[in-house]
Amino acid sequence: MLSTVGLISKDEFVQIRDTLKEIESELDADKLPIRFELEDIHMHVEQALIDRIGDVGRKLHTARSRNDQVSTDIRMWIRDALDGIDARLLTLQKAFLSRCDADFDIVLPAYTHLQRAQPVLASHYWLAYIEKFSRDRERIADCRRRVNQCSLGVAAVAGTTLPIDRDQTAKALEFGGVTANSLDTSSDRDFMLETAFVLSVIASHLSGWAEEWILWSTVEYNFIQIPQAFCTGSSIMPQKVNPDTLELTRGKSARVMGNLQTLMLLVKNLPMAYNRDLQEDKPPLFDSFDTIDAMLELAAPIVQDSELNRASIADRLERGYLDATTLMEWMIKKGMPQRRAHHLVGAIVGEAMKRKVSLSELPIDALQEHAPEIDDSVYDCLGSKNAVEAFVSYGSTAPDQVRSQIQRWTELLK
Repeated sequence: MLSTVGLISKDEFVQIRDTLKEIESELDADKLPIRFELEDIHMHVEQALIDRIGDVGRKLHTARSRNDQVSTDIRMWIRDALDGIDARLLTLQKAFLSRCDADFDIVLPAYTHLQRAQPVLASHYWLAYIEKFSRDRERIADCRRRVNQCSLGVAAVAGTTLPIDRDQTAKALEFGGVTANSLDTSSDRDFMLETAFVLSVIASHLSGWAEEWILWSTVEYNFIQIPQAFCTGSSIMPQKVNPDTLELTRGKSARVMGNLQTLMLLVKNLPMAYNRDLQEDKPPLFDSFDTIDAMLELAAPIVQDSELNRASIADRLERGYLDATTLMEWMIKKGMPQRRAHHLVGAIVGEAMKRKVSLSELPIDALQEHAPEIDDSVYDCLGSKNAVEAFVSYGSTAPDQVRSQIQRWTELLK
């Protein structure tokens, strides 16, 4: 760009470019001498350039500050790192999607307050995770737009009197545009805070998933078997199989959320423009990306290779009266007010508990004792599998709705 606008000659440009490539090779090979008297990597590169091509090397820093260069570098790094996380999320979505057809016939209890609530298809569960990670990917894309603005050319704080072309450098570096205010650009780390927030939400989703599957893998639930490769044993109890990778996923989410807090506190009292405090923004940012990348790398094969314990799930599926709400809605469809139906089903559940049977096992006379309006057709909606079949609303666990969503995501994730 400096050559294009006439601030350096074409020959000087070639000298600077070729020599910088030599220096880059030495840096990559760890052969560039580090000297204490040079403040930072910028000064090391510039001094190496001057040592080799003299005064021409002193023109490298024309119309540029370390402030705008660092901001540009961080934006480029985050841009690439976000793309990597997005690719990991896509892989994880595909892992959940790959389970949907194979597990379509399995009905699971859905929980609220960790109490059994209503029956849902296992595939409906897997689609729920796909939706969560889809929102994460949307946040990445939206965040990336604001990250992808070029800071180069605002110089230290006020811009420059030299006739530079910021749009040319932005285009060459594949940015979507240039930042508009030199003062703001020099101090702005909003894009880092937003990035750290996006990563924290991903961490929250991964932690919630890990917690659920940790519970599901216990003897008390016995819903799922985690691949042995992602578990460890006990040093003293020979029977133990501990879901350590999931526990570490849950635990490491705290690091990512803590890094967001660190960055928020770092910038909260900074006056306008650059302050050296901002040197401290890189460690928490890099750590969050490293941590999320590792969590996602392991999540996909865990999802892919875990197995639902079909027999155990089926054996206990009718515990908890998962079909009670479906019975209430059956009454509503017969014309009964919702609140009355709610009250009557509560009494019917109490009767079933007293008899120690499921709702579908209650004889018709026991049901009619509480609600004379009930007839034999009620048994078509009782039992967890019948209850699942009774759903009709968009986004529900109705089999046709779930099949439609599987098809939708199959197309979207191609």
